Amino acid sequence: MLAEGRTPETMVIRHFILLLLTFGGIHLNAQTTFPQLSGETANGKTVVLPTNTKPWTVIGIAYSQKATPLLEAWYEPAYLRFIAKHGLLAGAYDAEVYFVPLFVGLNKAAYEPSMKKFRQGADPEIIEHVLFSKNEVEPLKNALDMADKDIPYFFVLDAQGRIVHRTKGAFSEEKLEALEEVMLE
Repeated sequence: MLAEGRTPETMVIRHFILLLLTFGGIHLNAQTTFPQLSGETANGKTVVLPTNTKPWTVIGIAYSQKATPLLEAWYEPAYLRFIAKHGLLAGAYDAEVYFVPLFVGLNKAAYEPSMKKFRQGADPEIIEHVLFSKNEVEPLKNALDMADKDIPYFFVLDAQGRIVHRTKGAFSEEKLEALEEVMLE
């Protein structure tokens, strides 16, 4: 006998909602882990992200020619804040930083020339932090919710590779400070 207010239909609906919450939670947890991404630095070092070598990892990704200059605009301020440790609170956390231009589709042909040009003109201190990649973009776009190809995306990962903060678009001091604040919590 069912309790008052509980009909077979309401019981089915409650079970359905419970299933959605259960499987929805599993799906959301899977979404919070950064997917594996590999590439190489301009000096030939292969890197697989997330590295889990430091308590925090900051990753910036661009996958179109239009987004690449926006990603590059982050290089110097992010390098100064997170790597060179300039700034009021910069020494309060330990972070690895990678900027990842993804070469996809027809742009894969530009991979080697772009790397060569970067190698010749880049600040030697930033070379280790730019990771050239030919990973397939679709799995990354889906896993990281990167729908707009014309902007870069930034992620802060904890030591277990979980995404704890994300932002996107052109550089701003506010966005940089938001990345930093997450690592100070």
